[in-house]
Amino acid sequence: MTPLRIIFFGTAELSCASLQALAHAPQFHVVAVVTQPDKPKGRDLKLQPSPVKVVAGELGLPLLQPNKARDPGFLTELAALQPDLFVVVAYGQILPQKLLDLPRHGCLNVHTSLLPHYRGAAPIQWAIADGQAETGVTIMKMDAGLDTGPILSVRKTAILASDDSQILHDRLAQLGAELLVATIPDYVAGTILPQPQPAAGSTYAAKIKKEDGQIVWSQPAEQIWNRLRAFTPWPGAYTFLPGEGKMPLLKIWKADVTEGVGTPGTILTADKTGLVIACGSAALRVHEVQREGSKRMAVESFLAGHPLQPGDRLR
Repeated sequence: MTPLRIIFFGTAELSCASLQALAHAPQFHVVAVVTQPDKPKGRDLKLQPSPVKVVAGELGLPLLQPNKARDPGFLTELAALQPDLFVVVAYGQILPQKLLDLPRHGCLNVHTSLLPHYRGAAPIQWAIADGQAETGVTIMKMDAGLDTGPILSVRKTAILASDDSQILHDRLAQLGAELLVATIPDYVAGTILPQPQPAAGSTYAAKIKKEDGQIVWSQPAEQIWNRLRAFTPWPGAYTFLPGEGKMPLLKIWKADVTEGVGTPGTILTADKTGLVIACGSAALRVHEVQREGSKRMAVESFLAGHPLQPGDRLR
């Protein structure tokens, strides 16, 4: 049987597991990889390749980096490759309908939520932040809307207390890759029929901003804990230490919910057992922190150099 000719679109780290799975499966032939142009990063603004570009290079796959996916010359270049199918995973650009119509089997997308819940840019983070018990991956056939296409297959996973967004990201990336490879043959054979997404119940997962990480101590401790896990590693959950003038930023890496009553943001305990901070209800026991300009450390080590007392208030 002739391998299915696939053009893969992806940019982010999330995309890499799916690209590797397709490249190593004998029933598929990845004829090209499309990723975003290299972006300047770091203090020296040196151009850096996307994670997908790095993986494509390791696999020896042809690479395309158009500035805009809707460029007519790019569409002509794709058409010349005679693709059977496009696969898109965290590419980062909206694909025009003309591009979606190029391959004879259309365009499939791996989305890291249980659609129609959490359409948009940050489904992993907002599922954790909202305290959801489970999430998953959805393989859908793309249309011109934002994550609105019909569904081919779904795989669920529980959101564990030990999950932060990076841990859950890695698990969903692997689940998505496995489900993608299992779904494509049945879809192409016509044994899986795309099912329209339910009209009701859709939610939107907006792109994460740095300010989303600022802790609002008047919220319940469990809500703060969920947001802490959701925004680890970026932008991090952070607060501000008490002091005069510009208050130093303190990022919280590890914490759990505990009992405690007090004015929200007030330190109830500061010793080797942890830093206990009153919340809107209950309290947060902090185990690992990072002061701005310093390194990540256990609370006990932090308190040895930065004494805090019960009654001090974080902002």
